[in-house]
Amino acid sequence: MRVTTWAEYGLIVSIHLARRAGEGPVAARELSEQERLPHDYVEQILLRLRRAGLVESVRGARGGYLLARPAQSVSVKDVIEASEHVTFEVNCDLHRVDDERCDPATACSIRPVWRLLERRINEVLAGVSLADLLHAEPQVYQIAGVASGN
Repeated sequence: MRVTTWAEYGLIVSIHLARRAGEGPVAARELSEQERLPHDYVEQILLRLRRAGLVESVRGARGGYLLARPAQSVSVKDVIEASEHVTFEVNCDLHRVDDERCDPATACSIRPVWRLLERRINEVLAGVSLADLLHAEPQVYQIAGVASGN
């Protein structure tokens, strides 16, 4: 799995909105300035998050963006899928090296490893919410069920 800037920035933007929950909408420009992210990137990420139903946009002078659901009901997996469209790419599905070898009807001893890895990654990402990410790093390790720094 490769975490791209789409996924990382999507999480940064979403955590920012979670932190500001209850304070009203946040303008995209303000969000990008406070998080020191490129404005155009933030606009595109907010559009993807809105299309996925994770954020709402409010028009007007005091308009902007806010989470569409409580932070505890939005998982890291939700945000990455909205930002990136997938959480884990299985090459034999998306970028076939060999049509015969990568055909789903052909036996492949490697494919089960990728499927298991995809499932485990998705389980971890689905098990951590935006509300969890509002805690300090040591607490997030505990929430995620791993020893600190491992």
